[in-house]
Amino acid sequence: METLLVLLGIGVIGFGVFSVYSLMNPSRTAGDRLAEFTGIREDELNADPAMKQLAERLASMAAQSGEDADFLRKSLVIAGYRNKHAAELFTSVRVMLALSLPVLATPLLMNQPPLKMAGGVLFAAAIGYVLPQTWLGGQVEERQKKLMKPFPDALDLMVVSVEAGLGLDAAFRRVADELGVVAPELAAEFRLVNNETGAGVPRIEALRHLYDRTGLDGIKSLVNMLVQAERFGTSIARSLRVHANITREKRMARAEEEAAKVSPKLTVVMILFLMPCLFIVIMGPAAINIKRNFLEADQ
Repeated sequence: METLLVLLGIGVIGFGVFSVYSLMNPSRTAGDRLAEFTGIREDELNADPAMKQLAERLASMAAQSGEDADFLRKSLVIAGYRNKHAAELFTSVRVMLALSLPVLATPLLMNQPPLKMAGGVLFAAAIGYVLPQTWLGGQVEERQKKLMKPFPDALDLMVVSVEAGLGLDAAFRRVADELGVVAPELAAEFRLVNNETGAGVPRIEALRHLYDRTGLDGIKSLVNMLVQAERFGTSIARSLRVHANITREKRMARAEEEAAKVSPKLTVVMILFLMPCLFIVIMGPAAINIKRNFLEADQ
């Protein structure tokens, strides 16, 4: 019985991991992800929405509020997962893990008192429910770092492009082409801005969508600056240059802040690892001599 429970829990966890990898991998299109998992295309899935209803029912067990659901969708978008069913699938995985981990923990807690067993089961359920959210937070932070690292250089290139006579749309396209190899994430976001404006979306709205997809304060400042320049008719090149200078100063300030943190970190390392070794090397021979002298005196 215990072996059956363990195998059942492992199967549920494997199903959840496979769902996350197959359906939420941003390198595939939404139709490809759904087709690989279900064997049918997205239009067929909409015609027969059994799996969608199953995911929604599992997601409804999480009992999320409207604000939590909106925050989850924004986090998934910032992390790069833009499937329209990503929120339901992610919540379904959380529910499955919350149900399967207690099943795995039950055989290990069979010999424990009832109170400890109940506490262990509840703890396993909490871990299964919280762990995917922690993983998602790590994905968001990692992608934001990838976007923010080349951002000051992208601004400098955009300033050069605009001052050379290119329009803002052409500057975005030029920067995306130049950064396609070294910063593919940021280049893809800039291309998406051009695609939206080419499809008829107003430029101000497309720029605001850029911030919604990244969640970075630096990009928010850029969007606000471009929106104001677009609305009031000020010089975009001059505004971009000022903003680029501010961004470079902020990057330098962050670098200086990280450098200032090195000394306290080294101090902790020295106290924990180097000082005991020095203490042993310096005081060790003296302790041996003192012990030897006491033994000779006793004799």
